[in-house]
Amino acid sequence: MRAARCDRYGPPDVVTVCDVADPLPARGEVLVEIRAAAVNFPDVLTVADKYQVSVPAPFTPGSEFAGVVRAVGADVRSVEPGDAVMGSAMTGAFAELICVPASALTPKPDDLDWVSAAAFRVTYTTAYHALVTFGAMRAGDWVVVLGAAGGVGTAAVDVATRLGARVIACASSEERLAAATKLGAEVGVSYDSEDLKTRIKEITGGGAQVVIDPVGGKYAEPALRALAPGGTFVTVGYAAGEIPRIPLNLVLLKDLTIRGVELRTLAKRHPDAPAHAQQTLAALVAEGMKPLVSQVFGLDDVTGALTSLNDRTAVGKVVIALDGAC
Repeated sequence: MRAARCDRYGPPDVVTVCDVADPLPARGEVLVEIRAAAVNFPDVLTVADKYQVSVPAPFTPGSEFAGVVRAVGADVRSVEPGDAVMGSAMTGAFAELICVPASALTPKPDDLDWVSAAAFRVTYTTAYHALVTFGAMRAGDWVVVLGAAGGVGTAAVDVATRLGARVIACASSEERLAAATKLGAEVGVSYDSEDLKTRIKEITGGGAQVVIDPVGGKYAEPALRALAPGGTFVTVGYAAGEIPRIPLNLVLLKDLTIRGVELRTLAKRHPDAPAHAQQTLAALVAEGMKPLVSQVFGLDDVTGALTSLNDRTAVGKVVIALDGAC
């Protein structure tokens, strides 16, 4: 099979495409023929060896995909060859084939094409858990989304709006804010040209109930300061490249809650949450929800796909489409 390979750590251009041996499913595993794979910012970090979990080189990057089951290993009963599925893994998705545990797969909704399905699972599941499982968001709440034009950001705007929240989208340009507004954000704030804390308090009349932050960096603290008493700040990632240091007296004085979303360990800590998320998201997809995909690349241009995220030029999701995806 053809696969993208990272033989040494570095920027996106260290990744090349070559022929490697087809994987074979072990006990409990499923072999999936990939039709499309989404590119997420952690993929860029993993290639650079800057992610929270280091992956030994060489490896095939890519953590999110959609495709067709080709074969199953012993003891697999949940899927069978020919099933259309969505899945996630730490690595391995930028390839024609991947082997993953059967538990890493869910059925592909009929309402999503291959590209949309590949772009859906990680960001929309992350967004749902950030908003609901950890953010305890309710209809009518003011929700601030930082990095609102990115993958998790657009998903958070989309889900929050559809669940009845009032969303303030925060991004670095008017063009990126426009994308979030189309998804339902009520107001946009350009945090490169406006005072984030002041504007959020003006818009909300005193403070937001929830902040979703997949960016980190210098805007985390002013967003935290813009929460209403009893509000919740949910940290999702650090696309800005800087992990913020929060003065804890802010948390004390306003009775704030800070929580973090980590999908790899979520099911162990919150065993009922994945089913609730899947049920709600499936219902929203049936109503027409689908991810914003701004760019589609071929496997041979995996470097271009990774670069679009590394340079922070992408709006919404970036997807690598393989043969049969369209």
